[in-house]
Amino acid sequence: MTAPRSPSPAAAPTAIASAALPPRVRRVLQNLFDHISPDFITALNAMLVEFEQQLFKQAEQARSNHLQTQIFVDLRALQKHRTELVPHYMFGLEGELAGIRMPRADADASTVTRLDYQTLTLVEDAAMDQEIVLREVARRHEQRGNAQILMLGQRFGVLARAPAYDADTLPLGPNRLCHVLKEAANCLELSLDAQLVLYRTFDHKVMLNYSEWASTVNQFLSREGILPGLVYMPRRGRAQDAIRRQPLDEGSTAPRPMTAWQGQAGASHWATLTPDQLQAVAGAMTDGRAPEPAHGASPPSAPPGAAAGAAAPATGDAPPAEGAAGSFEVLQKLLAIRRGGLQADAHALAASGGHGGHGSLGGHGGQEGQGGPGSPGQGGRQGGAPTGDGGPGTGTDAPAAPTHRLLPTPDVLNTLQALQAAPLPPRTPDQPRRTVADLQQTMLAEVRAKHGANATLASADSDTFELLDLLYNEIEREVQHDAPAADMLVRLQVPVVQAALRDRNFFLRAQHPARDLLNTVAESGATWLGDDDVDPQLVQKLHRAVETVVETYEGDEAVFEDANRDVQQHLQAAARKAELAERRQIEAARGKDRLEVAKQRAAETIESAMAEAKPQKFVQALLSQAWADVLTLTQLRNGESSSEWTDQLQTTLEIVAATTTAQEASPALADKIEKSLVQVGYHEDEAAAIARRLSSAEEDETTSRTELTARLKARARLGGQGEVKKKPAQPRTPQEQECYDYLRTLPFGTWFEFTRNQQGDLQRQRLSWFSPVTGNALFVNQRGQRVGEHSLDTLAHLMAKGQAQVVTEDRGRLIDRAWNATLSALRSLTGRRGETEAAGDAA
Repeated sequence: MTAPRSPSPAAAPTAIASAALPPRVRRVLQNLFDHISPDFITALNAMLVEFEQQLFKQAEQARSNHLQTQIFVDLRALQKHRTELVPHYMFGLEGELAGIRMPRADADASTVTRLDYQTLTLVEDAAMDQEIVLREVARRHEQRGNAQILMLGQRFGVLARAPAYDADTLPLGPNRLCHVLKEAANCLELSLDAQLVLYRTFDHKVMLNYSEWASTVNQFLSREGILPGLVYMPRRGRAQDAIRRQPLDEGSTAPRPMTAWQGQAGASHWATLTPDQLQAVAGAMTDGRAPEPAHGASPPSAPPGAAAGAAAPATGDAPPAEGAAGSFEVLQKLLAIRRGGLQADAHALAASGGHGGHGSLGGHGGQEGQGGPGSPGQGGRQGGAPTGDGGPGTGTDAPAAPTHRLLPTPDVLNTLQALQAAPLPPRTPDQPRRTVADLQQTMLAEVRAKHGANATLASADSDTFELLDLLYNEIEREVQHDAPAADMLVRLQVPVVQAALRDRNFFLRAQHPARDLLNTVAESGATWLGDDDVDPQLVQKLHRAVETVVETYEGDEAVFEDANRDVQQHLQAAARKAELAERRQIEAARGKDRLEVAKQRAAETIESAMAEAKPQKFVQALLSQAWADVLTLTQLRNGESSSEWTDQLQTTLEIVAATTTAQEASPALADKIEKSLVQVGYHEDEAAAIARRLSSAEEDETTSRTELTARLKARARLGGQGEVKKKPAQPRTPQEQECYDYLRTLPFGTWFEFTRNQQGDLQRQRLSWFSPVTGNALFVNQRGQRVGEHSLDTLAHLMAKGQAQVVTEDRGRLIDRAWNATLSALRSLTGRRGETEAAGDAA
């Protein structure tokens, strides 16, 4: 049903029923409007409820009485006019549909008034903030629903009997929906801050599932017979394997460039291999057989002494217990194969006369003080799996080892709980920080003091410690050594180990609260951050969150969730500030780019005018400097289609003709040149002297060339402040050309990693914007501050040399990269098993 008509004529656009449309088009649009109206009305009402709650919350947290009073004024205005917003919005939405056959160019041109450059003022901050927020909301949903928007544009183009609509002009596109809200919200009479809150609430409540909603609109139009067979097929880019680690759009499974701000990246790329793939890898490495345990060692399954629920998932969203157990067993098999490879390396070293002993393995083969793999009396099992006689392959009969007492997992957790409350031991700057392996040794020392020297960990618990030690080692590689995050990571070791022991799916779930907090802490001190990227307030938030977890965690995952939620709220606020700062930098970069394009167009115009006749060198210098500024300003103000630009083109031709032929000086031409130069900013005396030179081929006796040249050199050119001369572009190599083509397909906001020094240290920068005309690219840091500009040619050159690379979503989060590196290390070490076995047989 159509919404009731508003009594306000200003808010009542043309209705579909009275629009000048063909009957079938009118019927389709009316049916579509009736179809989408209930959804919009419900969502808008929910938005108003949420908006009112947000205002009340802000009033409670207001820092001053003045701010609180203003918020209460907005609340009273909302309560007074809230019933008007939904009708106004629906009338605006109906007007968008009813006007689809209005000429788009004429409609845009009608809103452009003649500018008076004598009374130019800066843009109001309120208008700029509104446009920034609305533009960001629209841009985000355009990226998410790109395919559906393209199909809607085609279908509305059919209804409008015109070319397909783009995202900005599509009647039901995010951009137009946001601007309809802006117009409708005028009836609420809100302050600027309240309007911005309303726009963000609109984003969360109304536009939340825009992509799915647009899909239903496409289905509705298809049923109405509007392009029923339309299917979106993305254009495939040619293969570019030569680009180093730069994935292209080769399908929906290809990694996409990361565009999210710090802490906002998704967590869907944790596991690089599914359980089935892990099983396949393990099977391939063992020739389809499970690895044989060491002589006397327990199998990788949970021992009888372990608690029955130790390996059970802690939450209901984990995979089924049977599949999860199988997946964790695969990880255990990979660890067992890895230990076998390290043991073979130790034997090979001993056979070659080396002096490494078990100490040369750096603690990977035999932690917690049990010696290396294959040492007498130990089976090389990290964590102390029970063994019988000497290590495998010794070839000697050793006395039977004493029976080991397997510790139940609850006893391990109780010991860790006691260690969690203890403060970290003091450490000098030269001492290494505690590792997970060190924590394991400390824990074993505690339990052996209570349960005897033969107490040892069950295989599942030992493997959990080993996996976490490998993961922590990879995390520490990407964290600055002197960053506060390094100490906080050590502080989190005990709670994280407890979480992994309580839930074996810690290594398998796509999301885990403990891993999320671990990632947030690690990224606050990542090596890719520059000195200006560090946020002191974030460091304080993280410190409080870590201490809260250490003090309160006793097995409840909600502790990690609550601690991380507070940090994420700060990161979201920081991301909004960064977006606003970035938007201002983009607007400034676009202004500089327009100036550069105008300068290029002016230079081309002068060169074209002098193609047939060349004036004197001094006149050419005046044209390329003073007169070029006039053409540049005219281009910026009026554009090439204006009558002012046409007049200046004619004046340029007249100048060339007057300075290359013997004809009398034209006072009218000189007067025209002088007025134009004064508008650019030349002094009247300078403008008159230049005009006399450019309006006649004869020498000007009143002003010498030397004097005029000195004045021109002392005067700043239009837009010349801080201008850097570009080096001429060099021909691209085939690899650089592939990188260049790839760069032009990237979305704005893509993150890059640049190599800073010869040691390979990386720094992340965000490609906020680039010009397809000039090739200028703007980069900002994590706070939205400008950190540099590159040309696309320079960027392609850096990518071809491996000094710059795109950060993809699957490698965006630090902890995901660390886990991928951990699995890669396991695969690389286990891949040598066949070689070591063959070497052993040959020996």
